[in-house]
Order: sequence, then structure tokens, then C-alpha cells
Amino acid sequence: MPVPWPARLAERLGLATLPCVEHHEVRLARPLGRSTRLRIAFASDFHAGPVTPPRVIDEAIKLLAQADADVLLLGGDFVSLRARYAVDLVTRLATIPARLGRYAVLGNHDHWVDAARIADLLRRAGIDVLTNRNVRLPEPFGNVSICGIDDHESGEPDGAATVAGAAAVRVLLMHAPSGLLDIGDRSFDVALCGHTHGGQIALPRGRPLVVANGRLTRQYNAGRFMVEHERTLIVSRGVGCSGMPIRLNAPPAVMTCDVHGAATAP
Repeated sequence: MPVPWPARLAERLGLATLPCVEHHEVRLARPLGRSTRLRIAFASDFHAGPVTPPRVIDEAIKLLAQADADVLLLGGDFVSLRARYAVDLVTRLATIPARLGRYAVLGNHDHWVDAARIADLLRRAGIDVLTNRNVRLPEPFGNVSICGIDDHESGEPDGAATVAGAAAVRVLLMHAPSGLLDIGDRSFDVALCGHTHGGQIALPRGRPLVVANGRLTRQYNAGRFMVEHERTLIVSRGVGCSGMPIRLNAPPAVMTCDVHGAATAP
């Protein structure tokens, strides 16, 4: 596929920053099942389209494939401007090794272009779209559910349905930090999201010059946070670009997160 001129220009000017891997550890007092460590690979905001250089996406997929993950979680905004940009991306995401499955939610850009088509492409590729529902993982993680909620601003989020019947250990997958407003005080152990791009263009210490839409985006711009009721929120800067093919002091990233649980009784 030809590279659109904005992305091509960014590459020629040396502005196509390649993503890195950011790693997190979350320790819980409850057991996960027979195993005591669940490895999650997470990525969001690929924004396949005119302003994300293809080699940025290439590197992100390579890093995710090297993660040795139990599950792959995808936080939405797969495309910018056109749903057709998802076709090649989704095919490649489906090849990333993940022993216990690949799960996704949609982002605001996906809803803006064609949510139904993008969700269908994901499902046909074997990536489970969790729209206000959850799935329980098989053993050795039988005490863990992956809970996916729809986008706060452009979707139809339902916090109660998202966690209904979920297991004791809950990994919450959402697109944006403002999804916390839809979950409310419902229980989860770790939430993973993106949307913010870390501002995409930020001051040297990471303070964003422009904040993405959303009531909680400035408060939870990027990084790891403890929110009410001892819940962990991790916000990724994401992979691609939106609006312009430039990132400054907000480098792209994919994440791995090891969730450690208590040992079960013999």
C-alpha cells in the first residue's frame, strides 16, 4: 500500500519516532488461579492512515510479538479517517502470539469512521471485541476476567454490564481515562487505556501542549495512577499519530504488564 504523503514526509524529516516498550508490575493479594503471574501485552491508538508512518506500526507489532504474552489487549483507535485502513492492520495484529487470546475495545476514531465495520474486521480475524461485557480466562487464570467497556464519549458505555458476573480479579480494558466515569466505584484491579497520546506534542517534562478530549484526560495524561478504592490505572501514550505526523516529548509506546497474584492453597 502506498505511504500517504504526510507520513512519508515525517519519515524523510526524521520525525517518525519508533515506539518503545514500557513495563509495569501489579501485585494482588488474591489468587489468579493455578498460576501466579499473568502477562498482558497492551497497545492502543495505532491510527493507521495518512499521519502514522508504517514503520512505526511495524515496530509496534514486532515489539508486541516479542512480549511472550498470555493475553493481548488492544485499546482502540485502530484507524484515522477511513475504516479501510484497518484491513491490513487487523490482519497483522491477529498474528501476534497470545496464548489465551486477543481482546479489543473501540475508540472514538473507530466510532467516527465505521464502528460496525471495524468490529467485524476484528472478530473475523479472531480478536474478541468486548463491548460492555467480560470474558473469564481459562485456567491457570480461572479467577481472572477481562472486562471491556465502550468509549466514554463516542460509544454507549455501560459500566454495570461490563463487570456483570465477572471473576474476582478484573482487568479493565477501555479506550480513554474518562471510562472511569462510566465504571464508577465498581471493582477492578488494573485498568489499561490510551487515547491521550501523552499529548503527542509536549514540553520536555511531558506536560502536554494540547490535551485530548475527555474530562479525565488532563488528570490522567500518561503513566500509572492509583484511583479510588485501591484500583490501578495505567495510561499508554499509544502508537500512532492523530492530526499531524509528529510526536515531541511524547514518544510512542506499547506496554507489558505482569499481574502477580497470591499462591493458591495446595
